[in-house]
Order: sequence, then structure tokens, then C-alpha cells
Amino acid sequence: MTDEELARAIEAVVMVAVEPVPPGILAELFEEPVERVEVICETLAALYRDTERGFVLARVAGGYRYQTDPDLAAYVERFANRDVSHRLSTAALETLAIIAYRQPVSRAQIAALRGVNADGVVRLLEQRGYIAAVGRAEGPGQPILYGTTDLFLERLGLDAVSQLPPVEDFLPGAEVAGELEEGLRHPGGADAASS
Repeated sequence: MTDEELARAIEAVVMVAVEPVPPGILAELFEEPVERVEVICETLAALYRDTERGFVLARVAGGYRYQTDPDLAAYVERFANRDVSHRLSTAALETLAIIAYRQPVSRAQIAALRGVNADGVVRLLEQRGYIAAVGRAEGPGQPILYGTTDLFLERLGLDAVSQLPPVEDFLPGAEVAGELEEGLRHPGGADAASS
């Protein structure tokens, strides 16, 4: 099979796939080495970028899929949100972040970190397919442990959880924490403290 024939075959399969197609499956399907399939996929991805198409060939959740170019997100979002919004609440996003960064994690651990019962939010995230039970903890009751799914990776455009930005990037620096602490000690600022 020539490079052009393999590229066309990869395009056809990835185009009809519902989920990202792993390079191993493409290699098996076309009876080609995985390395060659990955080179062709990277070549296709570069071609689409260089010709400024409205779509890209992205590697997400361990496979390849077509998705819209991130530069066009505003138009796609406007189209997708015309009638119904399926956005997650702040509570759901907080819970999802805890699970993503601390997985595997139990409901009790999530509740302890959030300071509120997380049962309803965990059920919602599980129903939407962003999290799934990944095992049971040792100890009394053997609570269910949750982790993120391939759908979570797919929606974030990541290939693996390890690509999440470090949690430290979201924490305030020491100077901000000091200012917050001072503000809590002396509400109303320096004028209130000198009175």
C-alpha cells in the first residue's frame, strides 16, 4: 500500500469512527506497522494545519479522531448551544477536578475535600460518562473508587491524564495567600485595624 493509499484509508476509517481510533487498530486493519500508521497520521495532521482547514486530526484518549480546529471554537460552540445547554455546574466541575487529580478516589474523600456531600454530583458525572468506578478501596465497607474516562480525555482534547496542567498552576502564590489571611484577620482593611 502506498503512502497516499494508506492516508486515504486512514481518513475514511477515522471519518466514520464514533470514538478515537487507536493506531494499533488502524495498523491491524491495514496490515501495516504501527509506526508507519503514526507517521501517516502525523503527516495528515500537519497537512490539515498547513492548509488551514476547519478540522484537525487530533490524537486524544489514545487514538486519532477528526475534530474542529480550536480557532473556530466560538462558531462551533454557538452552533452546538443553539437549543440546549449541557454545561456542568460549579459543583460538578469541582468534583470532576478532584477526581481527575486525585484518582482513584472515593465519594467520602471527595466529600471531605469539597466539604459537602458529593453523591448527587458523582451520579451526574457518572451518567454523563466523565467518570466511572475503577475499583474498591481496602478497609471497612470497601467503598467504590472513581476515576476519569476516555470521554473525559476526549472532551478535554488530551491523550492521557498526565497531560493535565499541574495543580500548582491553579494555586495562589505565597504573597496572595498572605494578603487573604491578613484580610480575614482585619476585615475592612488597614483603617479597621488601626481603629
